[in-house]
This record gives sequence, C-alpha cells and structure tokens, in this order.
Amino acid sequence: MTDVSILASLLGFAPGAVGGFCSVFVGHPIDLVKVHQQVGTSASRAPADGGVTAIAATRSVGGNSTFGMLRSIFLKEGIHGLYRGVQAPLLAVTPGFAVSFWSFDFAGKSIRDYNGMARSDVLSLKQATLAGAFSGIPLALIFGPTERIKCLMQVDKGKYNGFFDCARKVYKEGGIRSVTKGTFSTALRDIPGNAAYFGSYEYVKQLSCDLEGREKASVMGTLLAGGCAGVGNWIVAIPFDTVKSRWQTAPAGKYKSVLDVLQTLLREEGPPALFRGLSPALLRAFPANAACLFGVETVRSLIEKR
Repeated sequence: MTDVSILASLLGFAPGAVGGFCSVFVGHPIDLVKVHQQVGTSASRAPADGGVTAIAATRSVGGNSTFGMLRSIFLKEGIHGLYRGVQAPLLAVTPGFAVSFWSFDFAGKSIRDYNGMARSDVLSLKQATLAGAFSGIPLALIFGPTERIKCLMQVDKGKYNGFFDCARKVYKEGGIRSVTKGTFSTALRDIPGNAAYFGSYEYVKQLSCDLEGREKASVMGTLLAGGCAGVGNWIVAIPFDTVKSRWQTAPAGKYKSVLDVLQTLLREEGPPALFRGLSPALLRAFPANAACLFGVETVRSLIEKR
C-alpha cells in the first residue's frame, strides 16, 4: 500500500471522529440526566448498586425534570459534574463514530457497485437505511464496553476515580466478561438506531437540497438534517437503550439476562418504563447530532478540496 493510499484510508475516518467529538461536547450533560432517569427506579430498589445516593440527592433539589436535574447537578458539582463520565464517551465516540461513518460510506459504496450506480448517485431511503444498519454493528462492538463504564460512572460518582479506575475495578470484579457486559444489548440498540439515523439524515438532507434548489445541502440544511437524524435514532433506540442501561448498571446476580431485564421491567413498571429517559434523549439528540453532522460534512468538504 502506498503512502497516498494509507493517507486516504486514514482520512476516511476523520469526518466521523470530528463529528463524534462535537456530539459528545454538546450532548454529554443531557446524556448524564438520561442515564439517571433510566436507572433511577431500579437503583432505588437496589442499595448494592451504589448509585442511589447520587440519584436521590439530584432529585431532591431539582426534581425529576431534565432541566431540574441539570440545575441540581450544576449547583452541587459545577460544570465538572455535568461532564462526569465524559472520558468514556470521548474514548468511545471519537473512534466509534469514525468507524461508524466509515462503515456507512463503505456499505454505501458496496450498494452503489452492486446496483451499477455512479459514485455521486444519491442512495435511496431504503439503501441509506440498510447501509446505516450495517454501520451499527462495528459501532456496538466499540460502544458496548465503554457504555458499561460510562453508565457506572454516571450513576455512582463516589465509587470510581475516573474512567480507567472504573475499568480496572470492573475487570477485577468479573474479568473481560464484566467489562463487555451489555455489548449484545448495545447492538440491539445501535443496529436499528443507526438505520433510522442515516435514513433520516439522508432523507432530510436531500429534501433540504430540493427545497433550496441546491446540489449540496446548506449549513442550515445540514444542521436540520443532523438534528432530525438524532431524533429519529432515539425514537427507535430508546427502549433498547433503557434495557441496556438497566443491564449494565445492575448489581451482579440481579438479572439473569437481557431478556430477564425486559420481562422484569415490563412486569414491575409497565411499557412506559421502556421510554424513560426519552425526554432528555430527544432534547440532547437534536443539538448534539446537528453539531456532529455539521462537523462530519465540514471535514468531508475540506478533504475533497485537498
């Protein structure tokens, strides 16, 4: 492989990496609230989980609302508290989004080649959705272990002294199996979630181009499409994400499997519990993914001009 082809391959990962960083920077504080809302009920019934004190203290001051919890965390812990556990998503999202967007581009190229389409041809909604679903597979393999660490750090700030301390303790408690707990449930979330994400993005972006009479989306069109992509993703993914969060933060032995988490949740709390955390997820989704896709498209345009 020549130096030029190596550089081209590396540059293929750059848009997603930049987009991932933008997404985490904008969206992490609200993601923190989402995880608290998702695991709060089960945590309150399981003192061994260790996250009860933090969640109860948060709610006692700010209530259960997204903004109330954000305000409470900020007043008690400052800006640092809003970015508690941010090391895990930064370490995961930057390479994860790099691989995810590269995988989407790879799947899109394969679909075009199979159908005899030109490289510049726009994928149909069905084709973009299929390519998006494919991109969720490698994403889940990266996100599974780091989501496990992130969720534990978010619900129990006193037990762990940073990302690597949490990872070390989790590994010590149960080995690699404990670290990767929830990877399968992450795949159940990310495959349909990414299908909705990329399908929504390509559809809204093309609609924006048609309405504006442009070949490429404007900045506003990209921001709108990115925001809609994030919303579409979470509407589809939130039930799987709730089950994943419960499974990854539960004390050892509380649940037998991911299916047991789902059955217990439905039996004890009903179907609405699957959508707990949807409000902060949607609140985070639009600005975080608008920033993400704007970062992606900006880097892509810079690479095309080089």
